[in-house]
Amino acid sequence: MDSLNRRHFIKAAVTTGVGLQFMDILPTLAAHVGGKRIGIIGLDTSHSTAFTKALNGDNPDTIYDGYKVVAAYPQGSMDIESSTSRIPAYTEEVKKLGVEIVGSVKDLLSKVDVVLLETNDGRLHLQQALEVFKAGKRMFIDKPVAASMKDVLAIYAASKKYNIPIFSASSLRYIKGIESIDKKKVLGADTYSPATLEKTHPDFFWYGIHGVETLYTVMGTGCKSVSRVSTPDTDIVIGVWADGRTGTFRGTRTGKHDYGGTVFTQDGNKILGPYAGYEPLLVDIIKYFKTGEVPVTPEETIEIFAFMEAADESKRQGGKSVTLESVMKASK
Repeated sequence: MDSLNRRHFIKAAVTTGVGLQFMDILPTLAAHVGGKRIGIIGLDTSHSTAFTKALNGDNPDTIYDGYKVVAAYPQGSMDIESSTSRIPAYTEEVKKLGVEIVGSVKDLLSKVDVVLLETNDGRLHLQQALEVFKAGKRMFIDKPVAASMKDVLAIYAASKKYNIPIFSASSLRYIKGIESIDKKKVLGADTYSPATLEKTHPDFFWYGIHGVETLYTVMGTGCKSVSRVSTPDTDIVIGVWADGRTGTFRGTRTGKHDYGGTVFTQDGNKILGPYAGYEPLLVDIIKYFKTGEVPVTPEETIEIFAFMEAADESKRQGGKSVTLESVMKASK
């Protein structure tokens, strides 16, 4: 919507009595006309460069429908060394792919139509997401949605307030083997992934989320309680679903990083793995940018974080069973 047409639209709206109530949602309507300019917030994760290479390369797949990363705000974490140390090199990488580097989220939002919130540090996500919501732009939030259950709930509440659906997922939701699973026939599942820890985040929010999201992809929502066994090298979390099914997640901190699992179905056991890369996730991100339809419901993503928060509480209580409902209540 160009500036001249926008002025005429506003004048007509006020004249006909539509007034300020409609004007409040005008930024959202304008942002959803169909622009394909992507902005990235946070160049402290390899996801930022992976997505940019796929979209801005010499011969991008036509499935991405011409979407390009045009601008990036590089600042991610302020104090997580594994993140801050990456920013200079990743900034140079995306600059070589034609991406403009800007000095603030505000500057970024003036140049783009949709946003990839890639900051590795979930503590910053609520503040950054609120700026994007207020600008009326669709947004993919990379894992973790936030660094606390309270902030996760706040982000989804803001999504509802501003009437802008958000999409968040781990790329492990698309692990090979998933596509052959009939979820109606799943009796249970065991999944695994690395679960390296970061002191600024709840245990599984930082990395274990990959295996937990794989578990939820096949099991679906409905987990009622979890219990956790924790040692310095390994965590095992057992979830009990409302229909009596059980699902387990094993998080590892030694040995080679690997991802996978076993799904128990009415037709036999199915093996998940290996990792399928970022492309399947990026395909769904572009579909979401185009349509506003989220591939993963808010309810499922929120429950994934409640599962991980309940697992932390179980650890604090020496492995006792903790309900997801109790941690949700405590976070509100």
